[in-house]
Amino acid sequence: MEGFARREFQLVLLRRMADYQPGLVEEAVRALGASRTEMREVNARWQRIVRSRTFPRGRRRYEAVLGPPSVTGERRSGDVACATAGWPPLPLWPGLRFEIVLAPDGTVAQEWLVREAGVPVPRLESAADLAPWSCVVGDLDARFGAVAHRDGDAPGRWQAVFTTPDGSTHVAHFVWGLLQTVVAG
Repeated sequence: MEGFARREFQLVLLRRMADYQPGLVEEAVRALGASRTEMREVNARWQRIVRSRTFPRGRRRYEAVLGPPSVTGERRSGDVACATAGWPPLPLWPGLRFEIVLAPDGTVAQEWLVREAGVPVPRLESAADLAPWSCVVGDLDARFGAVAHRDGDAPGRWQAVFTTPDGSTHVAHFVWGLLQTVVAG
C-alpha cells in the first residue's frame, strides 16, 4: 500500500508498546525520524486498513506492507498444522523478525516478534534478567519451561506466568511478542 511500509509498520507496533514502555518507545520513535503525532496517525491509518473490507486478509495483508516473507514453515499445535511466515528483522529490533501463524483456514492466529534463527538468547537466570525489550515469548518458554500462557487485555498483548528457579512466580507482559514488563505473580 502506498505510503505504508516497514518504517510505518514499526510505528504501529510501537503504538501499543507505549502503554508499558513510553521512554523506550519515545527513543525508538526518534530513531525512526518520526514524532508521536506521526505514530498516532500511522496507527489510525493501520486500523482503517485492518477494518477495510477491500484490503487483503491473512498473509496477503502483511505481504502488501512488508513484502514477501523471508521464512515460511509449519508449526503444529496438537493435531493442527499451522503455516508460519516471517519477515527479515526490523531495524528497531535486530535479531528479531515479525512472524504470523496462520490457522488452517488462512486466518492469522498469532502475530508477533520472534528470535531469528541463530541469534543467541540473552542470559535469563532470574526475573531480574528480564529487562524490557530483552526477550520474546519463545525465550521465556525455552528458559523457564512450564510457562502458562494467556491472552492479554488487547490485540497484540500476551501474558506468561512462570516460576523462577528460586520458586517465585511472576507474570511477564508482552506486546507483539516482545517483553515489556515483569511483575510478581
